[in-house]
Amino acid sequence: MTIATKHIDLFGEQLTLTNQRVLFWERRSALILSDLHIGKSAHFQKSGIPIPSNVMQQDLKRLELLIHHFNPKQLLVVGDLFHAEHNLEVQFFKEWLHRFAELRIILIKGNHDRFPDTIYERYGIEVFPQKYTLTPFVFVHEPETSSNEDFQISGHVHPGVLLKGKGKQYIKLPCFQMNQQQLILPAFSAFTGLNTRQSLPSAVNYAFTDEGIFTI
Repeated sequence: MTIATKHIDLFGEQLTLTNQRVLFWERRSALILSDLHIGKSAHFQKSGIPIPSNVMQQDLKRLELLIHHFNPKQLLVVGDLFHAEHNLEVQFFKEWLHRFAELRIILIKGNHDRFPDTIYERYGIEVFPQKYTLTPFVFVHEPETSSNEDFQISGHVHPGVLLKGKGKQYIKLPCFQMNQQQLILPAFSAFTGLNTRQSLPSAVNYAFTDEGIFTI
């Protein structure tokens, strides 16, 4: 796995964007991601949709490599850590967490995070129902237009860009999307669609492939 990086400075803080769908905040030693959707594959399989069983395992393997690479003190999930009901994938994730007993895990609840609070407590996950402020940023799951000066970091949208190739060919790539007020994270799970029709006003897109990350 290639970990390509792009460093940006916001309000005196250095943030590292990666082509592996995570953001690293050096001063806070925080690995930040969104939309992991644990349990999604099993949920679709239960409905008779043939989704490969190893999607979540591959996502968690990638996350484990990123944790070892950046050695963060905290993992900040900006919503949709889980996808649906409790299933075997959720149980697998609970056991996977035992490998990182010293890692502080914070979840800002997303629209799919519907477990009772007792479940999150059992997993050792700190939960914030709407937003979490870590100066100078405010973390929320769904991007929102705000009249205040807080810079928001969010998820939910699964941002992507559409690039024109040769002839009539087009390529869709995931991206980080940023303007003067907010930064939208890409979905961490590979089992998600890409939203190429919705974009922030005056946005800069940091698109990426398996090998690199670049500005559009």
